[in-house]
Amino acid sequence: MQPVTLLPLADLAAVRTQLRALGAGPKHEAHLLRSWAQALPAERPRRRMATFLPKALQENWPEMAKGLAGLARLKSRHPAADGSERLLVALHDGQTVETVLLPRGGLCVSTQVGCAVGCRFCMTGTEGLLRQLGSAEIVAQVALARSLRAVTKVVLMGMGEPSHNLEAVLQAIELLGTAGGIGHKNLVFSTVGDERAFAALTQGRVKPALALSLHSTKGELREHLLPRAPRIAPAALVQAADDYARVSGYPVQVQWTLLAGVNDGDDEVAGIVALLKGRRMMMNLILYNVVDGLPYQRPAIERAAEMARALNREGVLTRLRHSAGQDVEGGCGQLRARESVKPVRVVRARPPAPVPEGA
Repeated sequence: MQPVTLLPLADLAAVRTQLRALGAGPKHEAHLLRSWAQALPAERPRRRMATFLPKALQENWPEMAKGLAGLARLKSRHPAADGSERLLVALHDGQTVETVLLPRGGLCVSTQVGCAVGCRFCMTGTEGLLRQLGSAEIVAQVALARSLRAVTKVVLMGMGEPSHNLEAVLQAIELLGTAGGIGHKNLVFSTVGDERAFAALTQGRVKPALALSLHSTKGELREHLLPRAPRIAPAALVQAADDYARVSGYPVQVQWTLLAGVNDGDDEVAGIVALLKGRRMMMNLILYNVVDGLPYQRPAIERAAEMARALNREGVLTRLRHSAGQDVEGGCGQLRARESVKPVRVVRARPPAPVPEGA
């Protein structure tokens, strides 16, 4: 076999460059990317190797496929009673991220190791941003999950803020919505809100659904809870999300983590109604997954249900959801914190500040 030096493959551009260097034409490239992203049985590409692929690709694809598989390796599995299963995934450099198998074919993937937003109620936010994931590393999480069970929906809601790794995330979304075979409305871009992201999403070949992490209708409180999110007023965020929904054609999912005594009051219910009523938006009230060492608790289920009923009565379509994997302490970042090696910290969130008066 002619020896070939294979490139590092963490980025999809590098994967395509390597395929083309090995003689791949457009059909060869599409076939192999589809086989990888959909985790198709290994015998399928092998069956066509002799007649379909150029000789250099026939000889080097097994090693290249091994490199792609090494981008996201299963380190441990943590099934929960609710049907979800949290996966601790090892990356090629030894860092780890969390990927979550959700009921009914859903999958939650990470876009960064750590996160710079610094949400005060999130374990991931406490360690800051360690590094970005390459676009191929994002797709590799989907390929890994598909080797375990069927995946028909991918939400980018795991570790990281997708708008802070925008180029890689958009590349991954495009591949997943084409060769990856995921319906565009079943690709969900979750963000705390970023004007660059709203603009870029409208330009893509694949336009995903949008999830907006709001958490409060009060600007000062939201800035406290999400200290490194862009300083955009909640009303402006909702309007920008609504504008994108008109382009994509898909309703916006508004994410609201319920924190007892913080954002579960009647004043927030009134604020939500004022902002969301009449818009194509679904409110997801999510019971907080308690994190040891953080000063937040989830409200009683009765209070959460009362909020959901009040919003539905006012015409704001609302679902009450449990954060997946609460019985295995599976909140974002908790699994990594328990089981991963200690990383070198590159970027850290600001230290906690007191809750603003009147919040």
